[in-house]
Amino acid sequence: MGTADPARVAVVGCGHVGLVMAAGLAELGHDVHGIDRDEGLVEALQAGVVRLEEPDLPELVQKGVASGHLCFTSSYPKAIEAAQFVFLAVDTPQTLAGAADLRNIRSATRSIANALNGVNPIIINKSTSPIGTGETIESILELALERKHHLPRIAANPEFLRQGRAVHDFFNPDRIVVGARVEDDARSVANLYAGLPGEVILTDLRTAEMIKYVANSFLATRISFINEIARLCEQIGVDVERVVEGISLDPRVGRHFFHPGIGYGGSCLPKDVAALRYIGETFGVATPVLSAVQEVNTAQRTGAVRRLRARLGTLEGKAIGVWGLTFKAGTEDTRESPAMDVVGLLRNEGAHVQLFDPSVSDHAERLPENLRTHLRTTPLEAAIGADALAILTDWPQFCDVPLHEVRGVMRGNVVFDGRNLLSRDAVEAAGLAYIGVGRTATAHRRRRTD
Repeated sequence: MGTADPARVAVVGCGHVGLVMAAGLAELGHDVHGIDRDEGLVEALQAGVVRLEEPDLPELVQKGVASGHLCFTSSYPKAIEAAQFVFLAVDTPQTLAGAADLRNIRSATRSIANALNGVNPIIINKSTSPIGTGETIESILELALERKHHLPRIAANPEFLRQGRAVHDFFNPDRIVVGARVEDDARSVANLYAGLPGEVILTDLRTAEMIKYVANSFLATRISFINEIARLCEQIGVDVERVVEGISLDPRVGRHFFHPGIGYGGSCLPKDVAALRYIGETFGVATPVLSAVQEVNTAQRTGAVRRLRARLGTLEGKAIGVWGLTFKAGTEDTRESPAMDVVGLLRNEGAHVQLFDPSVSDHAERLPENLRTHLRTTPLEAAIGADALAILTDWPQFCDVPLHEVRGVMRGNVVFDGRNLLSRDAVEAAGLAYIGVGRTATAHRRRRTD
């Protein structure tokens, strides 16, 4: 891809996806309006203040605003009146039935339609949403624009940004997928990313939407598969880490998403697996593999609590220090976090929790009100008087906490390493009892004599 010709772009929604998209496109030289209905957020972003924990994003936003290529507004007409491209990047939360909730997409599409005044931009769905959403957007626009004699131009451009590495991923994509009814429209959208690496795939709307769901569901499947193997390893005295080491050297397998732990979470994988299952049910196609993926993922949470209960005898009245609340390191996001689920299960069994997370402990408003008084300001403070310590998020700084100091402030000596983050040798040398995921004491002794 060559250098992109500057374009006028509007991005609806300034959350994790939309803000990275807006700032990234501005860095590529486009003139970008970010739209969000939260006026407080708009004011903060226009001042260069980013509330999300995302490496390099604050600097990218500040640079874009300073250059004049990036600005933010709550006004659809102001942003869309001259736009050539309009990206939809709004939340699509999961419904109780497992389907993606499209109310935000429908509302945003109607707002876009009301703001179109003689212009006919390409409307690009960046939100993760069910197969057929492009056609739904098209129908809403057709109804709204009938009197204006516009034929809506719709495209699907799924995002593959990882929270904690979203800026890096924007500028270093492994593929750029665009689906549209008209190939020229798809190519025009792809050209916005000109100059970036990655293979360009131009296809139809439904195929582009399906690629996103299949990609995330396969990643979730890998996580649940290795977690199921980890449980088996625990029972037969095999170290799952050595198993992963052995199989990952096969190029057909690799190591990506083969990290045993308490399961996947966040705003994408749980929702996308559930939505793909729901789509299967809608079309009468059974998806037993996806069902098993969800079951294993849930079992990892309950298994963490079961193992702590087995070691402590009971959890009633026990103090549990918790390190990590976000669904993974490098983000402030606790949505669908397995750590939060484990905390809820511990409290349900009568345990007293003492919580620490690098991105949450200084921002109590990010937690439900009933948990805010349980927050501590340092990892050591969360361990004071604890009968057990549970590491539930893979923040690398947890590896730097002196374990002998942890042992010195704890009442008990149990460490449940729900992310296999620490060295068993180091934990045991500090006088602590180690519990990992698929890392059995028998397997450990065998490895040390190799």
